[in-house]
Amino acid sequence: MPQSQQYPDTRYAPAPLVDLTAKAERERLSRSATRAFFNIMATWEARDEDARRLLGGVSNGPFYEMKRDPDKVLDADRLTRISLLVGIFKALNILYSEKLADAWPGLPNANRIFAGATPLDYMARGGLAAMTNVRRLLDARRGGM
Repeated sequence: MPQSQQYPDTRYAPAPLVDLTAKAERERLSRSATRAFFNIMATWEARDEDARRLLGGVSNGPFYEMKRDPDKVLDADRLTRISLLVGIFKALNILYSEKLADAWPGLPNANRIFAGATPLDYMARGGLAAMTNVRRLLDARRGGM
């Protein structure tokens, strides 16, 4: 790059990316992710059926085993899904009062992406793509868009 087009020096350094393909990383993150997931589901008063769908269609046995034993190592897909839900939970609590933040996922929503459904139902039906859309929507609202 020519000298005039260089980025200015900064003390900011991006956090290193977490390699979810590495078993050690998944082992390190799984317990806290599982606990966070079930705490969020309880806060949002999500039905077990919706919680299972948010995790990617987990059947009853593995779901209740996860509940009983949060030490089970999660795969990259489940960790990614839980990460999105944690981000949504955090964004809601930045944007709204605790009462509204906790209720918002279960309230019918007129925003065109939800088409009158609840955000929780939208995410349960739409999987990763829908969770990403909700996260982007809330992050845009946080940014004043």
